[in-house]
Formats: sequence, C-alpha cells, structure tokens
Amino acid sequence: MIYKCQSCGGNVVYDPGLRKMHCPYCDGIGTHLREECRGMEVCQNCGAPVDAGDYRSAVKCEYCGHYNIFEERIEKEYQPRFILPFRLGKKDAVEKIMKKCGSRLFMPETFLSEASLEKMEGSYVPFWLYDMTADCRYNGTGTKKRVWVSGDTEYTETSYYQVIREMEADFEKLPVDASIAMNDKIMDLMEPYQYEELTDFNPEYMSGFLAEVYNQPAEELGDRANEKVRADAKVMLHRTMNEYATLTPLEGNIYLKNRVEDYALLPVWWYRYRYRDKDYDFFVNGQTGKVVGKMPLSGLRALAYSGTFFACVTTILMLIRAILER
Repeated sequence: MIYKCQSCGGNVVYDPGLRKMHCPYCDGIGTHLREECRGMEVCQNCGAPVDAGDYRSAVKCEYCGHYNIFEERIEKEYQPRFILPFRLGKKDAVEKIMKKCGSRLFMPETFLSEASLEKMEGSYVPFWLYDMTADCRYNGTGTKKRVWVSGDTEYTETSYYQVIREMEADFEKLPVDASIAMNDKIMDLMEPYQYEELTDFNPEYMSGFLAEVYNQPAEELGDRANEKVRADAKVMLHRTMNEYATLTPLEGNIYLKNRVEDYALLPVWWYRYRYRDKDYDFFVNGQTGKVVGKMPLSGLRALAYSGTFFACVTTILMLIRAILER
C-alpha cells in the first residue's frame, strides 16, 4: 500500500512533530488516501523495482522516494498488536547525535556532515513484548557486623541470621527484538521505552519509515526474555536484603509463570556511516532520543592534533627559556 495526497498526488507520511499524516509536497494535513497494492516487486507509485528482501515490510523506492508498505507482511500472523509511533523526526535525531558527538576531536570531518546525516533512516524494529510473573524464593545465611573500640583494642562482633525471602514480581512489556539485522546488545541499550504511548497498530504510522516483519517467533526468543526477567528479579530480590554485610545462599529459585507475548513495532533512527571500508552504526531511540553507537577515529586528525599540540608546547618552552635568559 501507499498513502497519496488527494490534493497533489504526493506521498503522505506520518510526521512525528505534528503527530499527523502530512504531505511534504503541498503541506497538506490529513489529505491522505490509501491505495492498496498486492505484491512486493515494484513500487506502486512509479513501477520501479523494489527490494523487499526476506523480512522488509516497508521500503523507500530508490527512484521516486515514495514509501511502500507491503500488506502481505502486516496481515494475519504478521499483524502487530501494538505500534509505538515516532516522537522524534529526523531533524531531532540529527540534533541528538550532534550533541553527543559534536565535541569529539578526532572524528572524520564528514561524520557529522549534512550529506552523511541525510542518509539516516527511521525504521520500525520488530519486538516481542513479554508479560510474566517471577515467583522468587531465597533461603540463606546473612551476617551483620558491629565494630567498636575500647581502650586500645578494636572489637568486631559478627551476628548470623537465617534469611528467608519470598517475593512475586510482575513484569509487563519486557522487550526482546526480533530482528536478525539488529545487534541484540545494542537494542537492549536502546531501552527503556515509555510504553504508555503504545497504540493499537495502524499502518498509517509506518508511512515515511522503513520497517521489518519479525524474523523470529516469540517461542524462539522466549529463553532470552526469561533470562532478562530472572536477572532483573534477582536484583530486586537482593535489594530487600541490603541490611546484611554478607549473604551465603543455601537455596534460591526463581520460577516464571503466566507468560504472554505481544508483537509490536518500536521506533529507531539508524545512521550508518562507512569509513575505511568499515560500517559504524549509530542508533537513536525514536521516542526518547537516547543515542547508542561507536564513533570512528580519524588517524590523520589525531596526528594533526598531536603535531599542533607539541608545536604549541615547544613554542611556549622556547618563550619561557628566552625570558629566563634575560
């Protein structure tokens, strides 16, 4: 499908700033008309070939720039339950990267150039959101120490306690990305999202962005979700025992139950910069603006800076020497 403007025929896209469908060609608001299309081989607007790949559910035509959404990959078992609309537009995402990286001395000159940053694309990444309950039980020995001084002697008293804890914790909307193309550790670092802004899926939010259908079913990623819940539950449990100096566990178990999963699309701005035959990826949370990525280092700029620094130091030392010899 594609959304066309009834006034000028341009491609109407979702504008995160306006939070409305907007035609960037005639500045129309709410003038969109949905055109259905079956097939994933050609652009519905110009007829040029498009690459749907194995998982793409929305692409940008390289010839006319219109965004095509593939109905076959947002229907039936592939229809998301939720979508989290972009809150940040491209300009906002660029500003976030500029703020984080603008003061770095040794980055390549073109890293923050307008031409490079223009290649940034917003993409809806497929996630499974898990709800489950962690039933935590702990039995162990805890110690508390009391230290005092009498005369010239320091005394230490150690008290031993049997520590028993039972805790039940409910986890809601725990995210696990379902995209093979995305690095799992990077996607974990993109958290947290503000899930109160989740809304029922509507393909209008996809217009103007790239998107993927889930690459892995919920069952396949269940172990990863369980690991995340167990790790968080363990931290929560131990926070209830902070008063003890040491803890020696005798028995500890975390049982997971009532697991339910929902398929959702979450917003990410993706800036891919290529430097010396290597890709450097920067990601911006499309809702909160959190930036994650590793910046390339320009050896030439570092060398030039070092040369300038040592030249300045040499000049200052020569001036000091000249003053002292007077």
